[in-house]
Amino acid sequence: MPLSKRKCERIYGGFAVFVLAFTFGISAHVQAADLPRVASINLCTDQLLMKLADPVQILGLSPYSRDKVRSWAATEARKYRRLSGEAEDVLILKPDIVVAGRYTKRATRELLKRQGQRVVEFDIAKSIDDVKGQLRKMGALVQHPDRAEAEVARLDAAIARARQAVARKPYRVLAVSRRGWVSGDDSVTSALLSIAGLSNAASGLAGIRHGGFAKLETIVALRPDFILVSDGSNVAEDEGRALLLHPALERLYPPSRRIVIPEDLTVCGGPMLPDALDRLVAELKRIGD
Repeated sequence: MPLSKRKCERIYGGFAVFVLAFTFGISAHVQAADLPRVASINLCTDQLLMKLADPVQILGLSPYSRDKVRSWAATEARKYRRLSGEAEDVLILKPDIVVAGRYTKRATRELLKRQGQRVVEFDIAKSIDDVKGQLRKMGALVQHPDRAEAEVARLDAAIARARQAVARKPYRVLAVSRRGWVSGDDSVTSALLSIAGLSNAASGLAGIRHGGFAKLETIVALRPDFILVSDGSNVAEDEGRALLLHPALERLYPPSRRIVIPEDLTVCGGPMLPDALDRLVAELKRIGD
């Protein structure tokens, strides 16, 4: 019995849908297979990679990727293999690309190169332009430049919010951490302050360009309007932390004169910086400015 015209249309329509779905599935599989597989052996490249790559592209991350104090994406990092930081386990994975920091253990980087691995190195970000450049560099490596541009746009939006909030308040801020380490002009923290309209009180401090240790007397003598710390608690778990709770600093810089931005937002230059800027704005509102 011949099929009706309507039944034929249904059969052909269903077949067309099947062919399209099958073709799309093959295309998506081929596209995924063509994307580079990447291993990271540096904390900062870990976070760029997790933000911009597809999960299937990530073969492994650095030993510090799950560090809740320093890694902005520590929870996300638990989904991936944690590498030792040495060359051997990277070579077993046979990645298409290994991403590393410029100051990642040199012997490891050189061994990987001698074994034919493509090693792409990222320098320390010292400015907002550096951060944008590294986002775009990683986006190009993992073949997702659109995601990198979206992150750059997110950063620009956060910068605009911070500038609006800090307008006409040119405060001098000193970023100080354990044992009196202060951030110099060539640092992400200084770049964050500057782009928001604040200034680094350590600017021009002798011997501290990227960062360095300053004596308590030097910190007090700088007389910044605020100090920026990574922890607002009043407990010193060791001597390194104890300096920040010294009576002289506590008297001059009580909680109302301390900007608290967690360490994981400033250790690296990358997709965490919009959060760092928003936190800066929130802290200035908290302390009444």
